[in-house]
Amino acid sequence: MLDVDTLHVAYGEIPVLHGVSLRVGEGEFVSVVGPNGAGKTTLFNAISGVVDVTAGALHFDGENLLAVPASRRPHLGIAHVPEGRQVFPSLTVTENLEMGAYTEGGRRAWTGNLERIYAWFPILAERARQPAGTLSGGEQQMLAIARGLASEPKLLMLDEPSMGLAPAVADDIFERIVAIHRDTGLSVLLVEQRVAEALHFANRGYVLETGRVILEGDHATLRNDDRVRQAYLGM
Repeated sequence: MLDVDTLHVAYGEIPVLHGVSLRVGEGEFVSVVGPNGAGKTTLFNAISGVVDVTAGALHFDGENLLAVPASRRPHLGIAHVPEGRQVFPSLTVTENLEMGAYTEGGRRAWTGNLERIYAWFPILAERARQPAGTLSGGEQQMLAIARGLASEPKLLMLDEPSMGLAPAVADDIFERIVAIHRDTGLSVLLVEQRVAEALHFANRGYVLETGRVILEGDHATLRNDDRVRQAYLGM
């Protein structure tokens, strides 16, 4: 479904990604882990078209993403849930979801998607008329994920969904993400610093450091790698 091939990205004269390659197959749950500054968010921004690619290739469902403007990529089925949630604080919960459903697929599937979203996140149904800025951090993260789902995506990209959340709240968010993946078969690409959880739930994973993929494999392979165990799992 998603193929990233030897991707290079730079901010001005400063290179950030150095030949990154990864793939996400249909229905797969893939995690990208690594320290701060490794280039994980830049990778997501390149896929979404927020930053320019200096070299390499990007394909989604066989289509050359580099030939598709950023504004069109959500209509292809790519939903990017950004780091820091970035909900529209003055809009209600329902209005935020409507903003997510602006895509062609999202408009067609709005009624059914809204029912499923409220089943996964019942608190959002209770808060439907409440301004998003008055929600708790966990509720805002649920809303950000739900807004992505409202676009009727084929690929859901989640950038640090546990950031700034209490451990119990982050655990709840992970459980809901896993339930959504299980219920829908939606492809998920997750960037996350909670490495144990990210690798546990993923079919495959990649370790990104200083803009390069240094390790890849299924979750068992990565969890048993001494470098991962020492650097990220505290073992």
